[in-house]
Amino acid sequence: MANEENTKEENMKLDDMQRVKVLSPSALVLKRFFRNKLAIIGMVIIICMFLFSFVGGMVIPYGQSQVFYTTEEMRKDYAGATYISDYMLYEAEDAETPGDLYSKSILAITRNQKVVETRGGGNLALRSLAGDSFIVYNAEETKNPRAMKSEEHDRAVDAGDNYFEYDGTAYIVDDASGKELLYAVSEAAVICKLSLTPYAQGTSLSYDFCKSALLAMSEEEKSFKADGTDYTIVVDGEAAAMVFASDGSDYAYISNMNINSVIGGVFLTPDFKEAAGLAIEEGADSFEYTDAAGVTDTYLLSENNGQYLISRFQETRVIDTYAQPSSEHWLGTDANGMDLLARLMYGGRISLLIGFVVIIIEVIIGMIVGGVAGYFGGWVDNILMRLVDIIYCIPSMPLYLILGSIMDHYRASATVRIYMLCVVMSIIGWVGIARIVRGQILSLREQEFMVAAEAMGISVGRRIFKHLIPNVVPQLIVFASMGLGEVILAEATLSYLGLGIKYPAASWGSIINAVNDSYVMTNYLFVWVPAGILILLTVLAFNFIGDGLRDAFDPKMKR
Repeated sequence: MANEENTKEENMKLDDMQRVKVLSPSALVLKRFFRNKLAIIGMVIIICMFLFSFVGGMVIPYGQSQVFYTTEEMRKDYAGATYISDYMLYEAEDAETPGDLYSKSILAITRNQKVVETRGGGNLALRSLAGDSFIVYNAEETKNPRAMKSEEHDRAVDAGDNYFEYDGTAYIVDDASGKELLYAVSEAAVICKLSLTPYAQGTSLSYDFCKSALLAMSEEEKSFKADGTDYTIVVDGEAAAMVFASDGSDYAYISNMNINSVIGGVFLTPDFKEAAGLAIEEGADSFEYTDAAGVTDTYLLSENNGQYLISRFQETRVIDTYAQPSSEHWLGTDANGMDLLARLMYGGRISLLIGFVVIIIEVIIGMIVGGVAGYFGGWVDNILMRLVDIIYCIPSMPLYLILGSIMDHYRASATVRIYMLCVVMSIIGWVGIARIVRGQILSLREQEFMVAAEAMGISVGRRIFKHLIPNVVPQLIVFASMGLGEVILAEATLSYLGLGIKYPAASWGSIINAVNDSYVMTNYLFVWVPAGILILLTVLAFNFIGDGLRDAFDPKMKR
């Protein structure tokens, strides 16, 4: 029996092998935390988010604002055409013309007059050609009976023409008043509803060429001579003709249409205008044209209120917007042709950074204000709590709207917007932490350890921040971990409303801003769904961690 009692006494001794293992409070909290499976899942998600945002941004070869391009065949406007409705004036090089030459010529044409008086007291005479074309002369009334009785005069009158030449002088006959008047004339200009386009770029057509070409069209001649050179004219269409040089090469094109390129620096050759004009007259939807290099293109025609648009399909380098996910862009591209995966990585940095910076500032301000108010009480507590009440009453959304308008007015950079967003969200959000700290310290300051600290002569600052605040840290950690998710959601909401981070910087909220367009929301899910999933997982993970910390610090709450 004695041996058994001795053995029991030996077993009850606390030697090194049998010593009871006692965990510290922090180790006990960690042990309880890691027993919570949801908290572990939250930790894994947050670690993955940080790796995705900070490490992924360094690994991916694209930048957050890098724009990608692709080559597509697009229908692009090439030229425009319209029928000429206003008269065009081609003046003779050496002629002395009055200042109201154009207006008086239009007046004579409108009133069907052959002779009209100018403001300077002179006269202008008109000779009609084909296609609403007229030769305008400086005219002077004369009485020459020999000219009026000449064969040339009679031949012109019989042919219905009011122009003839006699004895080296040109004359115009005017019988509008019922009495035949004779005017000696000299050429001043050609006025017509036709455009004359030279074949060679940078060259101009002389007055003699314009007049002779129009005369040839009027008299249905196949050739004419101008400036000492022979030309061949081939009428093509209702009021169009191609003029060839003596060697058979294209020289000019006459048409009742204005056909001009809409692309700067592009010269439209007469044969292109001829092909376009014929297609328009025939009512065709398209036509083919082979250029000097032998390349044949198909040109499309469209008409709107008398205006004709000539376009063609051509390869164009364009921004690769809303590209589907591929091996090059795993999540596709957005509306600006930027890689979505890269923007999600860089956007995660901003969203997570704003969340942690705002929470840290809120905790610091809340601890100081709440600690001072809770410890001193009295009038200090009243003043600080009224300050808290005032900040509680400030409407956050109007404040964000005002701040966003101010930054838009001053065109603040993305970095300034991030700083201002952090400051404003922190100023509004610290009041909740201050109330929690105050409530905890009001109960802690009356306990025995604080009486002992006061008896030992410890300073007020050390009593608050060395002995009281550390006892509130567990509650602060829980509040901060759950508040992180709220801050990230708030930032995403502001960026979605256009009040947060601006282009070209990215955040998860600004990426989801593409949902403002219902077409994008329904047809390009890859643009906004990944950012929404990342926000959901991050906020959910912080909530899991907050719940795990709350249960670890106070196990009784789980019962």
